[in-house]
Amino acid sequence: MLTTKHVRRSWRRDLSLFISQLCRGVPRKGPMRDSKNEKTLGSPKLEPRDLLTNSSRLGPGLFVKGEISGNEDLFIDCAVEGVVRLNERTLMIGPRANVKADIIAAEVVVRGNLKGNILARGRIEIRNDGSITGDLTTPQVFIEEGALFKGSIEIEKSTEKESAPSASESGALKVAAAAARVTNV
Repeated sequence: MLTTKHVRRSWRRDLSLFISQLCRGVPRKGPMRDSKNEKTLGSPKLEPRDLLTNSSRLGPGLFVKGEISGNEDLFIDCAVEGVVRLNERTLMIGPRANVKADIIAAEVVVRGNLKGNILARGRIEIRNDGSITGDLTTPQVFIEEGALFKGSIEIEKSTEKESAPSASESGALKVAAAAARVTNV
């Protein structure tokens, strides 16, 4: 009986560690503590509303057509067509979402289907259950194994002198030069 309790506790601790590592990098409201006992960790909640602080949510029963703009984080888990502008905020596209929109945001996390272009000032993440058809412009891209992506990626450096050619321009020049060498041979 003693070994069973020990194994159960070890299993729960491992599961809790695994879930916390999955959610690593996503801002939380605070430390996850059990309100009844301050010394024990509570079980983590995996609800999207708990993953983003000061956020809005569009649930699976909605269909939005038009322009969405705002000054807080947004979780979309529905059908959206149009434009989404969250200049300095995070956009999270849920696993049940079907989005046909161009997106401008600080960071974008995609777990559903997206058809459209993304301009992000920070990072774009495509999780293993996400798919994107469109062009990405961002300084950092993260694509998990199993994710689907069809389009182009342009890496922009945020602190760059305008007189110097951008990384994408110099990369394009190198590719064009290499192609010219191949055609001339």
